[in-house]
Amino acid sequence: MNREDLAKLVCEKTGITKKIAEQAQKAVIEGFCSALEKGDSISLVGFGSFKVVDRAAREGRNPSTGEKMQIPASKAVKFTPSKSLKERVQ
Repeated sequence: MNREDLAKLVCEKTGITKKIAEQAQKAVIEGFCSALEKGDSISLVGFGSFKVVDRAAREGRNPSTGEKMQIPASKAVKFTPSKSLKERVQ
């Protein structure tokens, strides 16, 4: 499912126009991104939670040459599905 599919689904389920659904979708995504940038976590009951985690620096290998290389520390977004979502996709 992509953004367009999601907007279409919201239109069908709520009866709002596609333009309003796309605006709402953009606002929600922007809100999520802003919260994660600040280091906040996002919890959606029945769906799951998103949080920013730190990844430590580590040693890896270049897949094409096999040469060792240093991978710098970074931040990543981690998604943890809720129990009910896990049950639905099994």
